[in-house]
Amino acid sequence: MPIYKAPVDDAMFLLNDVFQISRYNNLPGFADVTPDLIGAVLGEAAKLVEEVMQPLNRSGDEEGCTRHDDGSVTTPKGFREAYQQYAEGGWMGISAPAEFGGQGLPETVTTVVNEFMAAANMALTMYPFLTQGAIAAIITHGSAEQKAAYLPKMIEGRWTGTMNLTEPHCGTDLGLLRTKAVKQADGTYKITGTKIFISAGEHDLSENIVHLVLARIEGAPAGIRGTTLFIVPKFLPNADGTPGARNAVTCGSIEEKMGIHGNATCVMNYDGATGFLIAEENRGINAMFTMMNEARLAVGVQGLALSEVAYQNAAAYAKERLQGRALTGPKFPDKPADPIIVHPDVRRMLMAARAFNEGARALVIWTALQGDVEHRSPDEKARQAAADHMGLLTPVIKGVLTDQGFASAVMAQQVYGGSGYISEQGMEQFVRDARITMIYEGTNGIQAMDLVGRKLARDGGRALQAFFNEVQGFIKENGDDAMKPYVAPLGTALGHLQQATMWLMQNALTKPENAGAAATDYMHLFGLTAIGYMWCRMARAAQAKLATGTDERMSAKLITGRFFMGRMLPETAAHLARIQSGAASMMELPAEAF
Repeated sequence: MPIYKAPVDDAMFLLNDVFQISRYNNLPGFADVTPDLIGAVLGEAAKLVEEVMQPLNRSGDEEGCTRHDDGSVTTPKGFREAYQQYAEGGWMGISAPAEFGGQGLPETVTTVVNEFMAAANMALTMYPFLTQGAIAAIITHGSAEQKAAYLPKMIEGRWTGTMNLTEPHCGTDLGLLRTKAVKQADGTYKITGTKIFISAGEHDLSENIVHLVLARIEGAPAGIRGTTLFIVPKFLPNADGTPGARNAVTCGSIEEKMGIHGNATCVMNYDGATGFLIAEENRGINAMFTMMNEARLAVGVQGLALSEVAYQNAAAYAKERLQGRALTGPKFPDKPADPIIVHPDVRRMLMAARAFNEGARALVIWTALQGDVEHRSPDEKARQAAADHMGLLTPVIKGVLTDQGFASAVMAQQVYGGSGYISEQGMEQFVRDARITMIYEGTNGIQAMDLVGRKLARDGGRALQAFFNEVQGFIKENGDDAMKPYVAPLGTALGHLQQATMWLMQNALTKPENAGAAATDYMHLFGLTAIGYMWCRMARAAQAKLATGTDERMSAKLITGRFFMGRMLPETAAHLARIQSGAASMMELPAEAF
């Protein structure tokens, strides 16, 4: 049976030693965030995920969700009780505003907790993950009345939320959507249409489901500029706030899919359902982007989470499975064979996953802290710089962490050999579940095009230049011998990223296909460089801790960092070469030749 232990110690090292969260105590919600408090919160989260959520992961996958003739959906056995423990523990609202019943803690804390939960049981935690995104959208764009009606119950966990964008004919190009909204005399709208791939669209975990639906008002402009966002609750709230009459929205079917079987991915039918305008007419995509960006960062965390749980199981298996002898002679002569952990190729896979996990976790926490600055700082310049960071890094985190998270899950499965292909071990579920992260909330190709086509040039390249300056500044300030094994490879990678950026500036404007051909490689080149920077910051902090005494964890951190720098970061050179090869060989073959 698969295992999972939440990486509390590693998260604490990042929060306290690498990023020094105490430096942010001037921000609302940070003043009382002491190491003891963070340790207590993460410790309780670890108990919940290890003892309640993780044991349901495999059984939930095997059982799946069941749709009944009346359109209702039953989640796998134990999910409802586990969700109730989650809600009663206040986990939905640990970073939500206190005025609506939340605890007001930094969003960074929620991000760390969300990694633990996704690693333990991704299908189950998708129900609250979607709700957190809906909460963010209503906080940002909802009216005072809407906030009062929906937020307290959603933050309490009594009501959940969804995001409804995709339609059968319309995926990424939302300007093609056909779901229509007809205004009524009382100011409400009648919503009619079909949405597909709606995660957590119908279930038995909460007493109401608040759907955020993108639709087109009659007479609206064509394309994406004519879309509007609506709140469409499953049950219309009564005057006293309790769920009232059933709205005309139903689950038509549950998608039969490769993984995340414990989450109800629904086809949702809106048959003149009552909807309430949120934000402004024909500005729906602007409001929806609040939720989409939240979701994209959360999906990046899912990629990391599945890589972590797959790695933990593969490492445990490698220490137990006896096969062959070490190349340098028997390491366990008293046993019939050595454990496979002695073999370099097994270690290659384990070290690659471990080095990615620790570096990616740092990148996620660094970015989450910037998100807190953006939303909480009283300093306008600090908020702007943080917003630049978030805009630049969101596609990188979503695309790179899910691509590599899936690759890590496959490598972890490979460590098991044939046993990894057998359901009982649980590894094939991690692979299946990880696969969706590369697809939903905007495929990774879309993330790469967003980075290259929109984010690099925004505001004259201000965000990109700030990233370059920060990394260059760190390299310059940390040129001592102890840091040379880390900062020297980072300098090379940064040079590759700068060369790739310059090549795009010189070759993509006149021939846009060069940008399209380069986008995915550029995204991964950027991601490797960013994770390399994280490893340098972790190495500096680890060295500081080792200067005060022996610490096996910090010694292991430095070794893992050197592996990343020597075996993984050099891939930036290959990405640069592919980028500079241009689009010609990719686009030359006629379509009919495929």
